[in-house]
Amino acid sequence: MLNRRNMLQGMAGMAAGAGAVMSAALDPQKLMAAPGTGRTTKRVIFFMQNQGFHPATCIPKGMTSGSLANVTLPEPISPLESYKDRLHIINGLHGTHTSPSHSAFFGALGGYRGGDGVPPSASTIDYELSKVLPETLLPHLCVGMDSIENMTTKPTVANLSASGAGQPIFMHSNPNHLYQMLYGGIATGDIRKQHEARSSLLEQVEKLATAKGRSLPTTSQHRYGQFVQGFQDVNGLREQLSTVSDHLRKFAPTVDERYTRPEFETDWHDALLELSISALTSGITNTLTIGSGRGEIFGAWKGIGVEKQGHDLGHINQPDNPIWIKIRQYNSRMLVKIMDALDSIPEGSGTMMDHTLIVYTSNNADKQHTSGTNWPVMLLGNFDGAFKTGCFTQLDGKRPINALYTSILRAAGANVDRFNMDEKLAKKFDSHNGPIKELLT
Repeated sequence: MLNRRNMLQGMAGMAAGAGAVMSAALDPQKLMAAPGTGRTTKRVIFFMQNQGFHPATCIPKGMTSGSLANVTLPEPISPLESYKDRLHIINGLHGTHTSPSHSAFFGALGGYRGGDGVPPSASTIDYELSKVLPETLLPHLCVGMDSIENMTTKPTVANLSASGAGQPIFMHSNPNHLYQMLYGGIATGDIRKQHEARSSLLEQVEKLATAKGRSLPTTSQHRYGQFVQGFQDVNGLREQLSTVSDHLRKFAPTVDERYTRPEFETDWHDALLELSISALTSGITNTLTIGSGRGEIFGAWKGIGVEKQGHDLGHINQPDNPIWIKIRQYNSRMLVKIMDALDSIPEGSGTMMDHTLIVYTSNNADKQHTSGTNWPVMLLGNFDGAFKTGCFTQLDGKRPINALYTSILRAAGANVDRFNMDEKLAKKFDSHNGPIKELLT
């Protein structure tokens, strides 16, 4: 039996997490970038791990800038050993202007001052890339991984991504809700019944919300309009996806007990990753953001044998720590799953992975309670030949994370010299203008 209250909570999360406006005038078939469509497109994935990314957990001991060919990767990222020819480890960026401390929140991907409860002051790099890259049915997908309790009680949260000032983009944390949104139209049995019931109610809520919004004071109409737009977006996406149902059947994951009866939070983490990969390989989206810990100080990994969770994890040293080795290796295996999936699918003269860039870092710079003076990053993939790979680059600490985002935007085709940094701010926090030449081919 369907619970109406739970359904409404889930749908509100789906509406909040829709993230971008669909256009009814667009042909869904032409927006798919996947096998058999004849399209080649670039795609970008951001993987943000909370609690910091200590450089010693990714830089081979004693190494200065140079090739990774004849070195062994540190134990925490050892699962990436077979892909180190596609890996670029970067040390020496900074984010002091973002005030990361416990987390920079929206500032981590926005390159501006962030904080707990502080709304975004501008759009974030993932959203900006979704506008530059070829358009897809779902321009931008965000997923968030946390403890099973947090993911259940708060299936959507917004801490990392934004489409503009005061406009957060929500992360999906319940894989059942995300499956409903992406594949409910091609499902059978109870999932199909739930999809049809949700769809009917969503349309009713959209009509009611639109009508009620007109009677609100002018000062409240804009904020309320964003909520209404969320329902319009998710309804539009549902209709668009229904037109490519035959195509989607080839990519939809199988719903198993990891979804319906998870033993550990990592069961849901794995299901969310599976859905994210399917959204990429099917061509539903080409911009993905994964928030492990959802951009906050929480998070749990009991499924890999880590009993400590949440804020306490940030108060233990990461180098040579067995707990952080397990978490970082788990992350690295997730990255390998993404790369393996994309590498298995032909695209153009190569594979989907050849046209992809994965950015792995933390919303906490190098550690909890950080000043952000060092912000390590790993890049995986060369983004259609734009980025150097198979190497480690030590920078001088004078260029901000904004410069990395400028570099990615340039590689994606945007003619920009700065990202979210005006001349006044740049004089204080950036030593150069434009992309980081050491990273590009």
